[in-house]
Amino acid sequence: MQQMEIQRGMARPGVGPAGDAAQMVLTLTVAGQLCGVPVLAVRDVLGVQSITPIPLAPREVAGSLNLRGRIVTAVDLRVRLGLAPAGEAKGAMSVVVEIGGELYSLLADAVGEVLSLDPAERAANPPTLDPAWREVSLGVHRLGEQLLVLLDVERLLVLSS
Repeated sequence: MQQMEIQRGMARPGVGPAGDAAQMVLTLTVAGQLCGVPVLAVRDVLGVQSITPIPLAPREVAGSLNLRGRIVTAVDLRVRLGLAPAGEAKGAMSVVVEIGGELYSLLADAVGEVLSLDPAERAANPPTLDPAWREVSLGVHRLGEQLLVLLDVERLLVLSS
């Protein structure tokens, strides 16, 4: 089991002092789109995990996984954002976040690096952004030729019933 612990509030080389943590995001990719989640919400990053289906759960809930004895609800970001499923051949990475004392796993195609973003460079959501993405986006950042969508984790976890 591949696992990486995110050190919250710790300074890392090239990232800046711990005081900049509110501006730091963990990058992840969903269907080729670069996204970011605030690093302060992230508890763990896990490789492919065994996920147990949950009967009668909303369709964006892939199931649950066991993280050191705690049951974690796994949310498929592709389904949550209205995208086509990844298919069975590729396993999803898990970004474990904590909201309101509960743990959730955000299933993404890939997990990247921790970036420090300048809040002044954040732009509003473009009008062409899909409504499913717009409702969970805090804005966008241009990173070279790519556009990073900054995800609002709390809104992302408002699931259909």
